[in-house]
Amino acid sequence: MAGNAARYAWLNGEYVEWPEARIHVSTAAVLTGGSVFEGLRGYSDPDERQVYVFRLPEHLTRLRQSMKIMRMTPPYSSEELAAVCAELVVRNGFREDVQIRPTVYFGEGGLFAHTPDKIDTGAFVLATPRRSTLDDEQGIACCVSAWRRLADDVMPPRVKAGANYQQSRLVVVQATVDGYDGAIILNGQGKVAEGPGACLMIVRDGRPILPPVTAGVLESITRSTLIELFAAEMGVQAVEREVDRTELYVADEVLFCGSAWEVTPITSVDRYPVGDGTIGPLTRRIRRIYRDVVRGRLPQYKHWLTPVY
Repeated sequence: MAGNAARYAWLNGEYVEWPEARIHVSTAAVLTGGSVFEGLRGYSDPDERQVYVFRLPEHLTRLRQSMKIMRMTPPYSSEELAAVCAELVVRNGFREDVQIRPTVYFGEGGLFAHTPDKIDTGAFVLATPRRSTLDDEQGIACCVSAWRRLADDVMPPRVKAGANYQQSRLVVVQATVDGYDGAIILNGQGKVAEGPGACLMIVRDGRPILPPVTAGVLESITRSTLIELFAAEMGVQAVEREVDRTELYVADEVLFCGSAWEVTPITSVDRYPVGDGTIGPLTRRIRRIYRDVVRGRLPQYKHWLTPVY
């Protein structure tokens, strides 16, 4: 794969060279998007020559919840996958920031089968370098997408399923074609849900406000992390409630959060400037705290970090 620095992947119990990490075209993962996954970040600490995987057990718990709803038979334990996530970083020799993606997929068998006697269930893990954007000083311009969020009784967003991310692709492509950096998705009731692959928060009168987990959002680990950090480190209690579209236009601050997006400031929505059009003070402060947490600089949160070396 051009531009990829990874030498090894892990596939169904074996570490294999990157070009050999293949599954058959007849798998349900290929034919119907039958897979669930997690996206994790690993952060480097050059002083300790260490890479920390952030909240690894919590991500694997969510992976098992996705498997349960999809009626997948877990092919490996959480403990086995945790060991693989760490070892894969070591085998590739990564000392920089990385992204790790464990995936469980339906393999060959009946097209709509789910029981182990009718279809195979496999797993793979990828690890590749990915730069952190927590120190970037520029926010992004977003639109409100024309596409509505998937509903819990349609294709539940609570499941981190590969097939769900086709909606994210539609949202991102539309936003890009229309000249935006990103997009915000409304749910079927016209309330704010989230972004394509990230949860959303607004700030009004110094208080962070989040759509509830029943608004059609992924139950984000980064989201719950920020809620805890707001309270413990800033003395600010976040509010979970429905958010109207027009609140995006009058909010003091708006941000995306997620493992991939980290804490990303949104400085305009539908060409309305958010606040004064720059990164707001609460966003700036929580980004700094989050950065120190994930890099192991705050000892009280080291229990969230899994060292790989």
